[in-house]
Amino acid sequence: MNIKIPENAESDHWITGLPAGLRPFVPCRGLANGHLQTIVANYFPRPAFLLESAAVTVEVDPSDGSRVLCHCHWQPEGIRPSRLTLLLVHGLEGSSGSRYIRAITARAWAAGCNVIRMNMRNCGGTEALTPTLYHSGLSGDVGVVLRHFTGLFGLQRVALVGYSMGGNLVLKLAGEWGGQHPLCAVAAVCPAIDLAPGADALHEPANRPYEWRFLQGLMARLRRKSELFPDIYRADELKEMGPVRSIRQFDEKILSRYWGFKGADDYYHRAAAARVVERIAVPTLILHAQDDPFIRLLPETRAKLLDNPCIDFVETLHGGHCAYLSRDKKDEIHWAEAGVMRYLQPFARTGNGR
Repeated sequence: MNIKIPENAESDHWITGLPAGLRPFVPCRGLANGHLQTIVANYFPRPAFLLESAAVTVEVDPSDGSRVLCHCHWQPEGIRPSRLTLLLVHGLEGSSGSRYIRAITARAWAAGCNVIRMNMRNCGGTEALTPTLYHSGLSGDVGVVLRHFTGLFGLQRVALVGYSMGGNLVLKLAGEWGGQHPLCAVAAVCPAIDLAPGADALHEPANRPYEWRFLQGLMARLRRKSELFPDIYRADELKEMGPVRSIRQFDEKILSRYWGFKGADDYYHRAAAARVVERIAVPTLILHAQDDPFIRLLPETRAKLLDNPCIDFVETLHGGHCAYLSRDKKDEIHWAEAGVMRYLQPFARTGNGR
């Protein structure tokens, strides 16, 4: 089923044709603004995260020994293989400890699922585990993690869930894998699947605070990498690159240099899930807010999403970036998290979401 908001919608919050289990989204009073949604969601109170986890490192690239850190929550051994496993991937400069990742972990665990909270390379304080930087095209890392735990525990069904940059990664892997076992479903919240327009949107005046915050984190991480791997990230070379004042400049001057891309545009093209979404062959939920401050969808990408019968593309007028604070009560106020779990619940019960 493919879903979009009609152009003649009369209500500011109206949405139609939702997949089974999802409720219409109506933003909190006073938060019908993408920037307010995005900012308030970062500070909105959440229940304490009390689940214990097992920390496991998984080698994702034997050629250089790159590893990623996963925090895992496993149901009892006797039922573990038959339970739906959620593999969660955070956004840019996030980690397995990001509030939204922990929140959906608690929901999934309560629903009887196994949960793997994956850190991208370098994230969650893991700079020493890999000599590389991380980027939006490393969908292979997600695939390696999936295969690792499937082989270890005989997992029968795995669903991928990604936010923002993590949304691009899970959609890219789904397009590359098609219907490959044990992947059974995907959910992406505000996925950054058109990378170039998103990078340019971050440099718009209204979005500069977001861009500056991302850049501060990326440059601080680069300094740590230079201390850990001085032969790769040489201080004199970094100094010669000059100032970095935008995400596009970071991708052009730094990321492309150390990953062998021809430049930012080459990286954006090769790393974007937009190139492969038409090949997604498992049930997939994509949540996209029209007032997201910096996620942009090109018309041709939107057309691909709407044309793929496996994709439920839900486009709301409001919601901000990975925020979706609704007027519902208690935990239901986090509409995207509740909606993702409702979408995946049939797979948790029977393995057949249709």
